[in-house]
Amino acid sequence: MKPFRKNVAVAIDGGGIRGVVVTRALAMLEDYLGQNVHEIFRLVAGTSTGSIISAGIAAGITARQMHKLYIELGNMVFKKSWRYTLWPLTRYRYPYEPLEELFEQYVGDMTMGDFWTSDPHTDVVITAFDLQENRTRFIKPWKETYKNWPVIKAVLASSSVPTYFPVVEGRYVDGGVGSYANPCYLAAYELKFVLGWDPSETTLISLGTGRSPHKFKSGEASSYYAWEWIEPVLGAFQHSADDQQVHLVDTFYQDLDFRRFQVDFQQPIAMDDPTKIPRLTVYGEELGRKILSDITDRAQGVLPKRPANM
Repeated sequence: MKPFRKNVAVAIDGGGIRGVVVTRALAMLEDYLGQNVHEIFRLVAGTSTGSIISAGIAAGITARQMHKLYIELGNMVFKKSWRYTLWPLTRYRYPYEPLEELFEQYVGDMTMGDFWTSDPHTDVVITAFDLQENRTRFIKPWKETYKNWPVIKAVLASSSVPTYFPVVEGRYVDGGVGSYANPCYLAAYELKFVLGWDPSETTLISLGTGRSPHKFKSGEASSYYAWEWIEPVLGAFQHSADDQQVHLVDTFYQDLDFRRFQVDFQQPIAMDDPTKIPRLTVYGEELGRKILSDITDRAQGVLPKRPANM
């Protein structure tokens, strides 16, 4: 693995229980560098499950501890109940209290502002979508608006995937609603224009939570009914938006040491399937090996050719 530069940041995608992939990979990075993730990263950005991991890093939780946390989360948060059985007759499938109670054991009553005043301070970018104002919220510890927000509130707001979890405070839902399921561009912007880091002295690691395999046959879509378009359209939007963020960083921050890592699933894995945790751990080890070998994702490095006269 190429050495990291002076400043190091990490951006982590959403994906529910698939956060297991990232926590296992980061644990391998900790072992390799002999440092915990809090010592490695001074800027962390995350959406949805990435917000849980990012907040954990900023709070000083090791990746190994977070991997254990995810195993507990899977069995507690995504526990099948009458609410799950009766959905879509219910408003959501899972209550968020198990996530709230378990994560509070690690962060207690910390506020977002505590990340900024700690030594060394850590910048954190957590995304959530505000339904009331119809915009994405960028929750950061140095912003006056958010410094008194409990960390658990920010994490719940970012993780409340519509139909899976209830809306937080009647207005906040998953930060991946929009174009920020992959927050790498947000991290690049933050490190250069907010923290004032020189991109030529900075490494940005972007971690995906697994890419589902293509499963549509040629000509199949021509026979779709209206409701059958929901899954492929949402899937196409998510993957193209994720890759778009990678292209934006590659295009506008060419002096940055930017490394995007992702793994390809052999079979689809739902974001709420804790039975796949052992398999996700194996994928996490694959992702960890890619990080340690600098095998970046195929979405990176695909830059448009410039006209000859430019």
